Amino acid sequence: MTTTNDAPASDFIRDIVTEDLKTGKYGGRVHTRFPPEPNGYLHIGHAKSICLNFGIAQEFGGLANLRFDDTNPVKEDVEYVESIQEDIRWLGFDWDDRLYYASDYFDRLHDYAVQLIKLGRAYVCDLSPEEMREYRGTLTQPGKDSPWRERSVDENLDLFARMRAGEFAEGSRTLRAKIDMASPFIVLRDPVLYRIVNAAHHRTGDTWCIYPMYDFTHCLSDSIEGITHSICTLEFDNNRRLYDWVLDTLNVYHPQQIEFARLNLSHTVMSKRKLLQLVREGHVSGWDDPRMPTISGLRRRGYTPEAIRNFCQRIGVAKTESMVDIALLEHVLREDLNKRAPRVMVVTRPLKVVIEDYPAGQVEELDAVNNPEDPAAGTRRVPFSRELYIERDDFAEEPPKGFFRLAPGREVRLRYAYFLRCERVVKDERGEIVELRCTYDPATRGGDAPDGRKVKATIHWVSAEHALPVTVRLYDHLFSAENPNDVPEGHDFKEHLNPHSLEVLEDCRAEPSLAQATPGSRYQFERLGYFCVDSADSQPGAPVFNRTVALRDPYARMQKAGAK
Repeated sequence: MTTTNDAPASDFIRDIVTEDLKTGKYGGRVHTRFPPEPNGYLHIGHAKSICLNFGIAQEFGGLANLRFDDTNPVKEDVEYVESIQEDIRWLGFDWDDRLYYASDYFDRLHDYAVQLIKLGRAYVCDLSPEEMREYRGTLTQPGKDSPWRERSVDENLDLFARMRAGEFAEGSRTLRAKIDMASPFIVLRDPVLYRIVNAAHHRTGDTWCIYPMYDFTHCLSDSIEGITHSICTLEFDNNRRLYDWVLDTLNVYHPQQIEFARLNLSHTVMSKRKLLQLVREGHVSGWDDPRMPTISGLRRRGYTPEAIRNFCQRIGVAKTESMVDIALLEHVLREDLNKRAPRVMVVTRPLKVVIEDYPAGQVEELDAVNNPEDPAAGTRRVPFSRELYIERDDFAEEPPKGFFRLAPGREVRLRYAYFLRCERVVKDERGEIVELRCTYDPATRGGDAPDGRKVKATIHWVSAEHALPVTVRLYDHLFSAENPNDVPEGHDFKEHLNPHSLEVLEDCRAEPSLAQATPGSRYQFERLGYFCVDSADSQPGAPVFNRTVALRDPYARMQKAGAK
C-alpha cells in the first residue's frame, strides 16, 4: 500500500503494544483483527478502525485478520460481505490468507456453551424478551433472578439440546450466562448467550436454528484466532467485563480488549441502522450514493484512499468522544487532489460568446497546463474558435462593486488564450441574456498586453464548436445540521436532511479531451472544484461528473487565522 505523508503518530494503543513487546507479552506477537458484522456497508468511521487495526499490524511486523462476525442471519447478506472486502482492499490493506467468519466456529462455540452449562455457569431461560427487560433492573436498581435460573445442569443440557434440534419456537427460550443479577454492570446481569432464530444463514444454510450472541462470539473468536490486541470502539467498554468473564470462566487463551473513541463527523450520521433507513426510504440512491459517508459512496464521489488514510492519521486515536469537523476531511482531500488531479476547463452554466473580429472558421490549438503542482504532468492542446461558452456567473450587465469579471466595455483574460472585451449584449424576447458579442486582442495570446494594460480577472471557457455536452452533479452535505443525531424527543434525524444536497446540471459544456475520461477519473475543473467521473451512470463519450469537493477551503483559512 501507499503510506501516508507522515510517520504514524504515537497514541495510547501503540504505547500499549510497544510496552507489550518490551515485556514479551504474547511471546512478542502482534495480531489484530477487523471484525465487521455483514449487515451493511462500511463507512468513514470504519475506515478509522481499519487503518488502526491493519496499520498497527504493519507497523509492528504483526498480522491482521479480517473476520466477519456473522451471527445474525436476519440482517446479514453476501452483498455486504463482498462490499466490505472491496472497501478494505481499496483503502490499501489486505488480510492475505486470514479471512475468517464467526460461522466457521459455530460448532466450537456450541461446545463452549455446553461447557458453561456443565460448569453451572449457564442456564436455559423461558422468560420472554419483555419479561427479561423487566427482570434486568435499571442503572440504580438491581435485577432479579429468573424463575428458571436454578434449573439443574442435566435439565439445562437437555433443553439446550432440544433448542438446537428445533423443538421450540423462536423467542420462547434463550441460553443465559449465570453471573450476577445484582451486578452494578447491567452487561453482567445474566446476559443472553444463545437465542432461537428460524432463519437460514448465508453460509451455513439451515444447519442451525440457534445462533450465538455477538458478545459471546466475539471474545471466543478472538481467542480461537490467537488475537493479541482486540481493538474496539468505546461502546464496547462495558462489554469488556463480559469479554473477560467468558474467557476466564472457560479458562481459554485471553486477548486484551482495548477501547478507543469512535469517529463522529459533523453533518453526518454513522449508524448503519440510520444509513440503511436512508437507503430503504429512498432519501439516497443507494449505499454508494456520493452523499453517503460509506466508503463506497466516498469512492464514487471521487475520494482517494490516500486522503482517507491521511485523514484517519491526522485525527489520531483518543479515549474520549469528540466531533470532527467534516471540513478537515475535505481539507485533507483537497491537499491530495491538488497534487494529482489534472486541470481541465468545464462550463457548468453556459453563456455563448461570439468574438466578432476573430476569423470565421479558424481554429487554434492552445497549450494548457495539466497540473501546475506536477511539472511531469506536461501540457495538453485545447481548441479555440470564434464562438465560445463562458460561465453565466462570469458576466454581469450591471456589475456590482467588487465584480471584476466580464461586463459591457470591460476586458478579462481568457485562460491560456486572449484578452476579451464585451461590446454588446444580445437578449431574447423575454429580456434574457442569450449571447455576448465581443472582440479580442490578438497580441495578447497566452500573455500580457504589449502596451502594458492590465485586467483584473481570468475566466475559463470552452470552444462551442468542440464542446462536449456533459452532466454535472453538485453535491453538498447530506445533513444541514452539524449534529443530525441531536434531535428533541419525538423528532427524527431525517428532519435535518439538506434539501439542497444535490443539484443536477444537464446542459454543461466540457473541453473535448474529456470525451475519453474513464469512470473514477478525477479532475480539477478550473475555478470550480474537484470532480470525478461517475462510475455508475457514465457512458463512453458521455461522462457524468460528480463534484468531489469545492475549491474553497474553510479549514485552511481557519488554520491560517489561528496561526496569526
